[in-house]
Amino acid sequence: MNDDLKSLVKYRMDEARESLDEAVLLLDSEKARGALNRAYYAMFYSTLALLAIKELGASKHSGVIRLFHEHYVQDGTFDKEIARSLSIAFDLRNKSDYRELVSPSGEEAKDTLEAAKKFVAEAERVIEIA
Repeated sequence: MNDDLKSLVKYRMDEARESLDEAVLLLDSEKARGALNRAYYAMFYSTLALLAIKELGASKHSGVIRLFHEHYVQDGTFDKEIARSLSIAFDLRNKSDYRELVSPSGEEAKDTLEAAKKFVAEAERVIEIA
């Protein structure tokens, strides 16, 4: 991996960790929608870091998720159960952010945050062996 690529991967993982921190603060303030959003983005930024290693990208979130599954999950590099949480968080975040009269529960936000912590840790593990 060249230096520019290493810098991009580090930047994306820094974004992921910052988003986790933000999710914790928002959940502690009983802001479930914001906590869920930031937890999802922690996973998303981690996914972008992983795709950057293989010099892959997509213009839509769904494309990023598809590429992630194609290049990391199907071959067993990334834990399948942990990876599934990305799609769940994506669906919850879309409903929460874009549908009217839909608010995530504190429990959904908490569960998504816990899943995001595991996801980011798994991404860090995979990046370390890349």
